[in-house]
This record gives sequence, C-alpha cells and structure tokens, in this order.
Amino acid sequence: MENKELKFKTTLNCGGCVSKVKPDLDNSQGISKWEVDTDNPDKILTVSSKGITEDQVISIIKSKGFKAESIR
Repeated sequence: MENKELKFKTTLNCGGCVSKVKPDLDNSQGISKWEVDTDNPDKILTVSSKGITEDQVISIIKSKGFKAESIR
C-alpha cells in the first residue's frame, strides 16, 4: 500500500501542543510519518498515511483537546 498524504488545519499552536499529541500519532498504526507546521497560520498537520483514515487522525487530535479539520 502506498503512502497517502493527508493534511489538516489544526489548533496545535506550539511545541507544547504538539508534544501532547506526539505519543498518539507516533504509536498509531497506519501513520508512517507526520509533522505540524506551527509557523503556518492554519497550523497544518501533514500525515503520511499507510492506512489510517482522515477521521481516525481527527479523532486522535480531538481526544487530546484540539481541533483538526481535513484540507482537500
């Protein structure tokens, strides 16, 4: 299965916010790589997916108290 790039607009404003979601994203099945651009006004989360869905990523972010919405 090839990697699919998913992008999300988030409320992950700083390194502290990113560190709260890091363990969940690092340990999630179906994510090969991810990063958050906190310099971008929309705080873009980019996920290289090996099977995880957009809804699953959004669910992980929401479970930590942040918002994420898919960018198409």
